[in-house]
Amino acid sequence: MTSVRTTCAYCGVGCGIVATKTGARTATIAGDKAHPANHGKLCSKGTHLGETIGLEGRLLTPMLGNLEASWDQALTVVARQFADTIAKHGPDSVAFYVSGQLLTEDYYVANKLMKGFIGSANIDTNSRLCMASAVAAHSRAFGEDVVPACYEDLDEADLILLVGSNTAWCHPVIWQRIEAARAARGTKLVVIDPRRTETAEGAYLHIGLRPGSDIALFNGLLAHLLPGLDRAEVEQRSQVPADYWASLEGITAETTAAACDVPLATIETLFTLVAAHPRTVTAFSMGVNQSTSGTDKASAIINLHVATGRIGSPGAAPFSITGQPNAMGGREVGGLASTLAAHMGFEAENVGRVAHFWEAPQTACKPGLKAVDLFEAVHDGRIKALWVMATNPAVSMPNAGRVREALEACPFVVVSDVIADTDTGRFAHVRLPALGWGEKDGTVTNSERRISRQRAFLAPPGEAKPDWWIVAEVAKRMGFGAAFGYAGPAAIFREHAALTAFENDGARRLDLGALATLSDAEYDAMEPYRWGGDRIALAPGEARMTTVHQPALTEGMTLNSGRYRDQWHTMTRTALSPRLSQHRREPMVEVHPLDAEEAGLLAGNLASVSSAQGEALFKVALSDGQRRGELFVPMHWTDRTGRGGRTNLLPDSRVDPASGQPGFKLTAASLAKVATEWSAFLIARAVPAEPDALWWTRIRVEGGWLVEIAGNGDPAALETLLPTGDRVKVIDSARGAKRIVVSRDDRLEAALFITRDGRLPSRDWLIAQLAEPADGAPIRYLAARAPGIQVDQGETVCVCFNVGEKRIRAAIASEGLTSVAAIGASLGAGTNCGSCRPALARLLAQMELSDAA
Repeated sequence: MTSVRTTCAYCGVGCGIVATKTGARTATIAGDKAHPANHGKLCSKGTHLGETIGLEGRLLTPMLGNLEASWDQALTVVARQFADTIAKHGPDSVAFYVSGQLLTEDYYVANKLMKGFIGSANIDTNSRLCMASAVAAHSRAFGEDVVPACYEDLDEADLILLVGSNTAWCHPVIWQRIEAARAARGTKLVVIDPRRTETAEGAYLHIGLRPGSDIALFNGLLAHLLPGLDRAEVEQRSQVPADYWASLEGITAETTAAACDVPLATIETLFTLVAAHPRTVTAFSMGVNQSTSGTDKASAIINLHVATGRIGSPGAAPFSITGQPNAMGGREVGGLASTLAAHMGFEAENVGRVAHFWEAPQTACKPGLKAVDLFEAVHDGRIKALWVMATNPAVSMPNAGRVREALEACPFVVVSDVIADTDTGRFAHVRLPALGWGEKDGTVTNSERRISRQRAFLAPPGEAKPDWWIVAEVAKRMGFGAAFGYAGPAAIFREHAALTAFENDGARRLDLGALATLSDAEYDAMEPYRWGGDRIALAPGEARMTTVHQPALTEGMTLNSGRYRDQWHTMTRTALSPRLSQHRREPMVEVHPLDAEEAGLLAGNLASVSSAQGEALFKVALSDGQRRGELFVPMHWTDRTGRGGRTNLLPDSRVDPASGQPGFKLTAASLAKVATEWSAFLIARAVPAEPDALWWTRIRVEGGWLVEIAGNGDPAALETLLPTGDRVKVIDSARGAKRIVVSRDDRLEAALFITRDGRLPSRDWLIAQLAEPADGAPIRYLAARAPGIQVDQGETVCVCFNVGEKRIRAAIASEGLTSVAAIGASLGAGTNCGSCRPALARLLAQMELSDAA
């Protein structure tokens, strides 16, 4: 067995991983203790990466329509169609839509082809959906997209403000770092989030502000601190707009509390905390960025740090926490339509510089279309050829129904992906098989500007190729071969590094010139490298403050969306893991109990969430962590995983005017009960067909699949989903129930349970039988439980060690456990990734309250 040091495929924390092959397509996964981003820690998703590297569902051969093709055939078609379209309609008639899942080398080659040689800047990335507002705010404040902080600042801060970030779920390794700082040095934690998430529950203070009111909060904070500031000193170290100070006049704790709909005492506590702790880190994420005023929100945060001097020193910084594994790398090479390359914009001087370096005289000289506008241009026919790489916009874009109309109408769509059947891939004329994580080589850059190697440890499957190779081969067939003759990713990285240093002379902080001469061997062995040093130091007068105003907020019910703890994006990878699918098996709309009561909804009911753009169905989950009049839904479900939970059918296409980032977090919506006559579940060893029902979801479980179904009319058609084998059936006409089990050689193959009274047994024992040997009594499966007293573990809390809520409660009661650490010592829960520790703390508190009552 050989071990390979690589980097995680998921979020922007950029954790190091040690992968050890145990077979052709199997490996054990461990955290890399030598990697400075995580020091050996991993979240649940990283821990279970080994469950996602099989070949199930993979795209392994180029496809022209539904026909297999050779690489030469497929690449020739792509090159010819793009070249012909450009010849007839000009370079702006084509576009690339790329992804933070690409490696930096892939990104670089795609950007070079589109901007340098096709001559259009119509290349944008799904990072537009998550980090574009942070990019715009950084550029405003620092003249360049630089994150001025590092992870060590979290270790050294006295106060951490988490804004719009459910860190315990979305960046668990960062959360562990924050927990360690709180334990070691008493760091105070404030969570600013409309929802009382698991992150918020463990905080010193939770600011449950009205969605969209962040600017009012941070303007209020700075207005409160203003009497203690020397304005002349602030103006000496930064550029202050002439109207800036006047913009803060009249703002008080009272007006801030009213604007944010937060109790005055809570606001006063926050103001006192911030005033008393100069070593403050404000870490912000999607709750800030995914807004039609996201750039101004980020600017309000940066203003606070610049004005108070809380930047560039240990434990004091505004810190944008990146979403995707290589969103930062894409930003470095120009993956956004609004930048050229190497942190350069489209000023004539920069266009000339890049054109000279690339030897590409037709280099694009103006920004291209940002994501939402790009798909609108596809919809209205301005863009006639589109290449989508490593992303699933038919699911992830806002107003996704309109995006699907655009893809359907586009004359030529290419999709490069690792998965054969995705919602976007169904619109493709050409599908190209790309290498996945564990198979490809290159670099990624994390939230703190640290470049790490992602290394291959698996052989390329089928005919899959690296993304950079695919793009370079198309470039060659378009006549640009001299500029795309790369021998491998090391050569691409050297060119990228050289471009960052070309005619730089200190003008841009992104300067990788020291890495531009790495040999192939040195590139292969490259250790994690943080460009720009630990922190970005600002020269006097360099930082620019920006006057920002709180926009008016609309009234009525609003919808917020985000991640589940153990899932990622549209689940093309995480849905392959049985373990990761257990924490949240269905897409649920979280509703305040009083809002649910008004809508006539109970927990577990099926509900419709509607907006002006569309409708999606969810199961109801009651949560007093929701503010009244606000809903929360997950972003992950697709048409491949269910008929329901299609969240991005709902948000509209409005974007931040500065960044072009959509406002996913604040959609006007309504909630209504959906009546169904029956519900059912299907457990099957082999993947079942998609049910023809009002609502269904399908997830992986150990040994097979679980499908939850609900609908109206006669459910008899569900029986066609069952495989062949020996059937045993029982019907209870009085309760409207039917149970059918299918076995083969006395081993469970499938079980279908249908009810009209809403009552179905636990699925867990039946699921476990998929992995059990034949027992000679298939009729027992109809009971959905073994004889005798069974222990129901309950809803999974700790996915790392498969520990359920009822098991935890039983251990607390029987063993007298009084702390999260004690639960960990007894059951293991919370001792790996740590993302379940807030849930463990909540269970302890609930049981203490119950005992006290």
